[in-house]
Amino acid sequence: MLNQKDLIKKVKNYNKFLNPETLSKAYKFAVNAHKNQKRDSGDPYLSHPVAVADILSDLKLDSATIATGLLHDTIEDTKATYKAVEKEFGKEVADLVDGVTKISELEGKVIENSKAENIRKLILATSKDIRVLLVKIADRLHNMRTLNSITDENRRKRIAKETMEIYAPLSDRMGMNHIRDELEDLSFQKLNPEARNLVVERLSINKDNRENTFKEISKNFTKILKKNGVKAKIVGREKTPFSIWRKMQTKRVSLEQLTDIIGFRVIVQDIQTCYKVLGIFHSNWSTIPGRFKDYISTPK
Repeated sequence: MLNQKDLIKKVKNYNKFLNPETLSKAYKFAVNAHKNQKRDSGDPYLSHPVAVADILSDLKLDSATIATGLLHDTIEDTKATYKAVEKEFGKEVADLVDGVTKISELEGKVIENSKAENIRKLILATSKDIRVLLVKIADRLHNMRTLNSITDENRRKRIAKETMEIYAPLSDRMGMNHIRDELEDLSFQKLNPEARNLVVERLSINKDNRENTFKEISKNFTKILKKNGVKAKIVGREKTPFSIWRKMQTKRVSLEQLTDIIGFRVIVQDIQTCYKVLGIFHSNWSTIPGRFKDYISTPK
């Protein structure tokens, strides 16, 4: 768990104008509000809001949002009131904390008998400030990372299903692809462990070959682009087990028949260079008919 000093230092690394007093006060407020509470794992409850604030600082968000991460459960789960939070931190932070509280209250009331799409619309409508949604997604991400500490199997599955149907799509809509991928995969692990284990097991068989292939392809890309005077950053990643499983189901193919288990990104400075790189690649490799999509001229 990050201590107060380390959290402030982390935020200061990207926010040179940070006034540390707000975060310091929020940290102490959370310590006092949650001092007698424990999580299902037996850990001090404080570890959760601190982890949420840590996730938000990874996203390089402003100090009001980080403070909200520290305080997000105080109105809902402690004796603290909206007025107490407003008095200590101002209306902006109090409204953000209240917004997160309202989403949490919303979950318990309507999710059982409502369609996921309707819940997503309701949450978006409730979140007047986009930062409320960011805090809630960070809150859900940490809860999913620590889901195994919940002993009730039915409750674990309910939370995983809720995450898969509501919070993963909301993360996608927010453009937070890495968080969406993690939420989906953590949910998949609980909802269909047999299928996930099968995919992971099959992937592990050729792991070394894929890593070598990835390095070779990256080296080849770099060489060709350098030869054509293009400066680019090349990154690549393996698709998550859930993403692979979903593709296997929608395309009705086996894992061996999938052609895009590893994805590459060639990052350049501008659109003109992007099309130039595309031309270079097309002159070196043939495109697969029906698979090319131009998301610059036709945004997703």
